[in-house]
Amino acid sequence: MKKIVVLTPSIAHAVRGGGSGWGRKGVLFGAAMLLFPLLAAAQTYPTKTVRFIVPYTPGGAADILARAVGAKLGEAWGQSVVVENRAGAGTNLGSEIAAKSPNDGYVLFMPTIANAINATLYPKLNYDPVKDFSYVTNIAKVPGIVVVHPSVPAKNIKDLIALAKAHPGELRHGSTGSGSPHHLAAELFKTMAGVKMIHIPYKGASPALVDVVAGHIEVYFGAMVSVIPHVKNGRLRALGVTSMKRTAAAPEIPTLDEQGLKGFETGSWFGVALPAGAPREIVTKLHAEVVRIIKLPEVTERIASEGADFVGNTPEEYTAFVKDEIAKWGKVVKMSGAKVD
Repeated sequence: MKKIVVLTPSIAHAVRGGGSGWGRKGVLFGAAMLLFPLLAAAQTYPTKTVRFIVPYTPGGAADILARAVGAKLGEAWGQSVVVENRAGAGTNLGSEIAAKSPNDGYVLFMPTIANAINATLYPKLNYDPVKDFSYVTNIAKVPGIVVVHPSVPAKNIKDLIALAKAHPGELRHGSTGSGSPHHLAAELFKTMAGVKMIHIPYKGASPALVDVVAGHIEVYFGAMVSVIPHVKNGRLRALGVTSMKRTAAAPEIPTLDEQGLKGFETGSWFGVALPAGAPREIVTKLHAEVVRIIKLPEVTERIASEGADFVGNTPEEYTAFVKDEIAKWGKVVKMSGAKVD
């Protein structure tokens, strides 16, 4: 359990310079003795295996990032960092497990955009996405991509908007499920563009991609990682990426912001957090290591090829970002009327 140093009035007076010389020295010595275990723990941390909870199944972007970062943390620390895939309930299962874990630094968690969406999408959560975590850093953002079947007469986003306005409620857009990031990205698009399209929810990216490639639906808002191979082989046409700047994985594809939807930005993000109340010294140490790791060429090249843009912000910046994301997606969830499948 983390020790907390409480400065009573007499201790605070002595530390500020009041009281006798020996009294001040004694109080300062006592305060140092209380702080010493925290400093010592941070210097030696970790001394045993660290668990890294990922609320998704193996193989996806979150899992790939966690294993890349976890392996390098293990090398630096000389301790094993074991990734635990705890998928279920729209990421809420793994999130709750992490939130209720000991806050001694031996359980890491990978929060994602789903945590921001779920704060509003689910009527009741068994954890608080803000209060129950100490956010360390946002590792990376992965932009989404808007694609259409080649038979659709739209070469860019302006064409798609014009087509949707000419045929309101006729174009079908697929997603990985009601309330998913891909669904809400499309809802944000429809609101900003002032168009009506029919939402077709699927149980995952694979069946949605199968149908858009086959021409059963016309439009798909998806993830770069899973969609870009179909774009490169000509089975789908890319109209735009959903980040504010073009991605290195496909620099020829313009953003939606460039094409007239000013300020449009959506995409997945993946970070590192600890259960709330983790010692600040451990948060600082973990932050420094993760930021160092995501700058390593072997890590950057491996993940950037899948469309990721690395972040590495401060704990304070990441916490503020998460709060902003919860507010942003809360409005979209309410506006869209999205419900849990």
